[in-house]
Amino acid sequence: QVQLVESGGGSVQAGDSLRLSCAASGRSLSAYVVAWFRQAPGKEREFVGCISRGGTVTEYADSVKGRFIISRDNAQNTVWLQINRLKPEDTAVYYCAGFFGVTGEVSRNVGRYLYWGQGTQVTASS
Repeated sequence: QVQLVESGGGSVQAGDSLRLSCAASGRSLSAYVVAWFRQAPGKEREFVGCISRGGTVTEYADSVKGRFIISRDNAQNTVWLQINRLKPEDTAVYYCAGFFGVTGEVSRNVGRYLYWGQGTQVTASS
């Protein structure tokens, strides 16, 4: 099975940018749909965005559309989440997750994702 490890989180000022990485090991990431979720204290885990196994299809939550960009390089076994114009409400633990999918498939459903990283904290201060 694939193991996922996030990195790149930190404490920044509102308006700054961060790039989170999700590195895979154990299996090639090329067969997996990958998503980013986040969870703020006292709140449920929420969908941020996802990318198809080939990188041709992406979807984003309305709250991040236009500010967040997901990309992947299957040769590097890595998926990235570029976060621009951070807002205090973006503060959360960010998780990457994956499931074995078919070409062009994406999903916002947290229940589809079988493999999860440990999370990385993002804090945006006003």
